Amino acid sequence: MDFKKHLETAWHLTLNFIAPLIFMTLVTACASFLTLGILAPVAAAGYIQSVLLMFREGREPKIQDVFSRMDLFLPLLAFEVIAVIATAVGLSLLVLPGVLISLAIAFGCLYMLPLMTDRNMKLMDALKESFSMSFQGNTADHFVVTLLVIGISWIGVNTVIGWLFTQPMATIFLVSVYEERMRRIPDFPSDDQTLVQK
Repeated sequence: MDFKKHLETAWHLTLNFIAPLIFMTLVTACASFLTLGILAPVAAAGYIQSVLLMFREGREPKIQDVFSRMDLFLPLLAFEVIAVIATAVGLSLLVLPGVLISLAIAFGCLYMLPLMTDRNMKLMDALKESFSMSFQGNTADHFVVTLLVIGISWIGVNTVIGWLFTQPMATIFLVSVYEERMRRIPDFPSDDQTLVQK
């Protein structure tokens, strides 16, 4: 996998759409915080779909995109509750199991939201496909992708301004990798639909 290409794509698209991405990221964070995390998964789904459209069509992200996938509210809320409980149980027993559970969720569910928003998969189908994609081909590549998505986002976590820039870049990087992976699937369009404005 050409990590440099995906990172450059994420960098250029972040700069090209920086203002709308920052506003959309801020609204996503506020919606998640004000609802104590209840809207976090479904807001993230809308966020992902908006970035996918930006990536493929050059469509400018819009604030209202954050709430565009409210149809996924219940299944994503159920997933969030189960994931939080599993992590909490792991942390309560010993810290290490909780950390391992969190990493396993990040590793195996990395493509879950893109699959649910892009291909309209149901939760369980998206989970199965995401885990399948995670272990297909070079697993080490996927491990690096997972670390980069988490790492890029956390680079700016110490400051609000920094995070408002690094979170969109991490999401675009994920979408770029997702597009490459999906083009390897027979029923996915083989032509290059990405739009990178440098």
